[in-house]
Amino acid sequence: MSRKRMFVIVILAAIITIIATALTGCESCSREIKTVQSDLTGGLERVITVYDNTGNVLKSYEGKTDIEDGEYSGKVLFDLNGKRIVIYNAIVIAEEK
Repeated sequence: MSRKRMFVIVILAAIITIIATALTGCESCSREIKTVQSDLTGGLERVITVYDNTGNVLKSYEGKTDIEDGEYSGKVLFDLNGKRIVIYNAIVIAEEK
């Protein structure tokens, strides 16, 4: 068997394994699929609500967004309707519609 043919067989086996794992209810796989879908399509339809530290709603956003969080910087970044929105040091809840 040639190397090229063996390579194709290995790649196909890997793809089949990934698809089979995703279809068996693997939640982490489902989350990864949703993340890739969001990256490829420019985001997901979401409602984003920003709260202050006492629980009062500061602002709410709605639309197709792809969210980036600064894990250690306390920053949430997203684009909505052509405008970049950056939120620092607030409680942000993003719910998919």
